[in-house]
Amino acid sequence: MVKIISNVTLVKLTNGKKIIERSKLQYEANIKHFAMRGFKLASDKVEEIKSDAENVVKLKPKKKGKKK
Repeated sequence: MVKIISNVTLVKLTNGKKIIERSKLQYEANIKHFAMRGFKLASDKVEEIKSDAENVVKLKPKKKGKKK
């Protein structure tokens, strides 16, 4: 038998590639399993964008081969 609860708070989880939504009760009961599979709360993830112009490598244009 399945009980349907309408007052369920959803939590967004991410592992870098995927974003999934689970109920907060399910997440709290299985925190170790989600952590083992690489999922973390999406709200905890802080993106830092670094723009280091010093570490940029300039590429040389490719040389075209001579046709015989």
